[in-house]
Amino acid sequence: MNLHPESSGASPPLLLIPGWGMHCGIWERMAEQLALRFRVHCVDFPGYSNDHVVCPYDLDGLVHWFSDRWDSEYPGEPLALCGWSLGGLVALRWAHLVPHQVNKLVLIATTPSFVQRRGWEYAMPVATLDEFSVSFLENPEQTLKRFIAMQALGSENERRVLKDLRDHLCDSRQPNIAALREGLSILRDTDLRMLLPQITHSSLVIAGESDVLAVPAASVFLAQQLPNAQLFNIDGASHVPFLSHPDSVIQRMEVFLNG
Repeated sequence: MNLHPESSGASPPLLLIPGWGMHCGIWERMAEQLALRFRVHCVDFPGYSNDHVVCPYDLDGLVHWFSDRWDSEYPGEPLALCGWSLGGLVALRWAHLVPHQVNKLVLIATTPSFVQRRGWEYAMPVATLDEFSVSFLENPEQTLKRFIAMQALGSENERRVLKDLRDHLCDSRQPNIAALREGLSILRDTDLRMLLPQITHSSLVIAGESDVLAVPAASVFLAQQLPNAQLFNIDGASHVPFLSHPDSVIQRMEVFLNG
C-alpha cells in the first residue's frame, strides 16, 4: 500500500478512499486539516497512479487488496475509513468482510446502489450507466470531463468545484483505462442494500442536497438502514461536499471521529 505524502499526524488512523476516476490528491486540503488531529492516510485504487493489479478487479478484490496491505503495515491496528462515492462502497464492504479491522465509517456521497433495481428507484437507470460506459470506451478523456461536470452540478460553488476536479483529473497521476473500466463495472453491479443492517460500526453519512449521482433519498436510506449511523445533509452541496463545503465536512468529521 502506497500511503503517499498525505499520510501524517498523530493517532488514531484514518484512511481516505477516493471515488471513481480520481486519485487520492483529491483529498489534499481535507487531509492537511484532519492530519492536525489524526494520522491520515490517502491511498489510490490499484491502477491509479501505480502499477498494482488486482484479480479479480471487483469490489471484494479491492477490499482484500486494501485490507491485506493495511494489515501487513499496521498489524492488529483498527482504523476509521472515509470513503467517497465508489470509495464509500469499498468502505462499507470492508466493514462487512473484515469488521474487526474497522472502528468507524465516514461515507461521503455514498449509495448502496448507483443504479436502479427492483425496489430501488433512488439512482440512475442502468441504461444510463451502460451508455456512459460505452462512451468511456470510445472517448475516455471527454467522458471523464463529462463525469466531473456531473459531480459539480448543482453545487452553489459549481465553478470552483469544477476547477478543483479538473485540476486533479489532469495532473500527472492518471489512472489506466482498464482500472477505470472495471471500476464502472463495480458501480453497475454492486448492490449492498441487504448487507447494511449487518454493518454495526458507528457511521457518519455525509450527503449533498443537490447530488445527482448519489441522490439525497439514497443517503437517507443508507443512514436509516445502518444500525448506528447519523446523517449530515449539506444544503448547496453536490457530489463533492468536501470540495464545496470543506469546513463543514471537516468540522463534522472531527466531532464524529473524536466521539
